[in-house]
Amino acid sequence: MQKAVIFGSAGQLGLELTKEFRSRGYQVTALNRATVDISDFHAVENCLTQIDPAVVLNAAAYNQVDIAEAEPLAAYSANALAVRNLAIACRQMDSLLVHFSTDYVFDGTLQRPYTEADATHPLGAYAVSKLAGELYAQAYVDPLIIRVSGVFGPGGQNTVRGNFVELMVRLAKTGQPIRVVEDHVASPTFAPAVASRTADLVEKRLTGVFHMAGGMPISWYNWAKMIFESAGMTPELKPTTEREYRTAARRPKFSALSNSKLDSIGIEGMPTLEFALQEYWRLRAGN
Repeated sequence: MQKAVIFGSAGQLGLELTKEFRSRGYQVTALNRATVDISDFHAVENCLTQIDPAVVLNAAAYNQVDIAEAEPLAAYSANALAVRNLAIACRQMDSLLVHFSTDYVFDGTLQRPYTEADATHPLGAYAVSKLAGELYAQAYVDPLIIRVSGVFGPGGQNTVRGNFVELMVRLAKTGQPIRVVEDHVASPTFAPAVASRTADLVEKRLTGVFHMAGGMPISWYNWAKMIFESAGMTPELKPTTEREYRTAARRPKFSALSNSKLDSIGIEGMPTLEFALQEYWRLRAGN
């Protein structure tokens, strides 16, 4: 039985990875920050030496995009230097490192879905830290790097950070008007689909950078609209713009990701957003 270690196992993606790899017969060790702090190299080294896993999946991340502008060292420690620790330990163990990154490594100026071949250009402290994590992984091992966009999974109902779907549901229940930006476009990504396709890539022994995102580019306003329609909710939803809704961090205005590379190697395509939402409500109801 192959062994897999999953860091960030308490997050919505980590929860799905744990389920998926266990369902495929892996002996999974699911870890969170309280168990092993991956910013501590010796803790990482000791952990992985004891387990000797075939694959190490890093779903841990500092993802408070705006707060990172005030505390860039915290973001860099968690998203970059911690990945360096994992990469060095994986090199020693000869383990495959699977690292999850983000659409925010791009600046959003192309106005089309980004491919893996497009040049990166991070816009803020969080984005810089995530790109640095990719580079550290590549500096020490031959990793599998998976970039996602606006992840949502049923585990978000119970996690501290939640997700955009849960935020919209919560706001709708207040009865107050909801304002969402319509001039920023992403490709929201369903966590269970990411987990299953990640396992497919691991079993094919593939490495390199892969985009794994929702089936279509969509503005956050239209995504909110789709969420409410799917949930049968009718709150007062109003569009706004970046100019009206300033944030501490700059964000890419068009950060949708293309799945063309994933499609070209015979991996099952990512589900449509409509299907993903139906699955989301079904799985959420079972939580």
